[in-house]
Amino acid sequence: MAQEFDVVVLGGGGSGLAAAIEAASLGRRVALIEKDSVLGGTTARSVGSISATNTPHQLERGILDSSEDHFLDLCRFNAPLGIDGNAALQRILVENVPDTFRWLMSMGLEFFGPMKELPHRKPRMHNVLPNSRAYAYHLERRARSLGVSIMTSTRARSFLLASNRVIGVRCEDNGGTRELQARGGVVVCTGDYAGSAEKRVKYISSEFAAVEPVNPVNTGDGHDMVLAIGGRILNAHLHLAGIRFQAPPARWITRLPPYRWATRIMRVALEQLGGSLLRPLVMSFLVTVLVPSPKLFQRGAILVNRNGERFCDELNNPGPQVAQQPDQFAYILLDGALAEIFTGWPNYVSTAPGFAYASIDDYRRNRKDVFYEADTIAALASKLAMNSESLQRSFDDRNLGAGEGRPLLRRSPYIALGPVRYFINFTDGGLAVNERLEVLGKDDQPIPGLFAAGFTGMGGALLEGHGHHLGWAFTSGRLAGRRAAQNYVTADIPEAADVTQPMH
Repeated sequence: MAQEFDVVVLGGGGSGLAAAIEAASLGRRVALIEKDSVLGGTTARSVGSISATNTPHQLERGILDSSEDHFLDLCRFNAPLGIDGNAALQRILVENVPDTFRWLMSMGLEFFGPMKELPHRKPRMHNVLPNSRAYAYHLERRARSLGVSIMTSTRARSFLLASNRVIGVRCEDNGGTRELQARGGVVVCTGDYAGSAEKRVKYISSEFAAVEPVNPVNTGDGHDMVLAIGGRILNAHLHLAGIRFQAPPARWITRLPPYRWATRIMRVALEQLGGSLLRPLVMSFLVTVLVPSPKLFQRGAILVNRNGERFCDELNNPGPQVAQQPDQFAYILLDGALAEIFTGWPNYVSTAPGFAYASIDDYRRNRKDVFYEADTIAALASKLAMNSESLQRSFDDRNLGAGEGRPLLRRSPYIALGPVRYFINFTDGGLAVNERLEVLGKDDQPIPGLFAAGFTGMGGALLEGHGHHLGWAFTSGRLAGRRAAQNYVTADIPEAADVTQPMH
């Protein structure tokens, strides 16, 4: 027999948790199902920043800002894509994210900022403390306190339909198949499809078949379910991918729960003492994988695979070629002269937006798991378990071809950073939705009882720049959860006359 709820939310990332909390806040009985064994989704793997205007942080610094200016600056971020975005949804983001930001703070989240990021004309980027895991911690606590029924390790498979209305979902868990009915509606927040090799090849290109996703759980289940009942995907090809360092090993300090008293102390310390004095602490908290600066390669650093072989022109989109190497990783190599250049802004190895610009010394002290150094190339090869002749040849070939602005690599110490991998962060291909975040079906008519948010409900919106995707996740999740709660049907739920199966 099916379990009855008012709202069923598919996905336990930022958008799904926001949808569940909003619906439950209106007194609805809410179920949230998550395919993974834990909540958080891609949100918990993100940089963690949110861009917003008229925040308490802006006002404390006397920064007068507006949603209209934010909208115009978002258009500037999107302009290089060369395609039209969904301006209506982008306006919904910038007009509602200030309230969303305060809503997050009300649940115990602390932010540091605002930080400036061009082409924003004013500082708008706010960074969560201590890291993005704080979102799942605080939102899960809030959802449970409101009575949301949370079911992890549970995968949605198909919608329950009656008279062309979505009235629930069929899902699977370790105990078998179960049906969850929803009086108000179902909110699809199942993320993107970066975790599906089949979809990466279909929607992006064949060279992405072997590229690892940041979140392997996101395989486009919600997209498949909606396509099966007449929905469609917009901007299917859009994605963000890049070379990243592996995440640092877990330390006791990164395992501490993000208690508000602790994050508040951290925020005050960052504001009063400045990033330089707290750099080791900040580096300790960076659990997300970091992106090496392109300036490393522009100044002459090279990439080699695990065999010590140089395999590409580092200035010509090397990422996809990293994914083709043995074990899909590589190392960044530089010499002592180059190391002396990368001491921080403007020549940095990587950056945690708004916190610090990491130097070679930062990696030497705080990222010993990805830092190798030796006085000779042969000794460096030994530390990396590489063939010394191959590594020497890679340096020699690089020096023979050194061009203007890219100096020779021949001064000790010799340094290797890595391994680095080529990851696909996310895909932006979301379902078509209207301004009420109702999923659109045949002839672009809303499918009754079905809503989408987050990556799944992008609706053609373009969200370039730090902090816009997370802002959309929480904002669209809240709005979709509210719509589903207000869509509540008081009459008895009809028996499902049709159970659709997702396409394969």
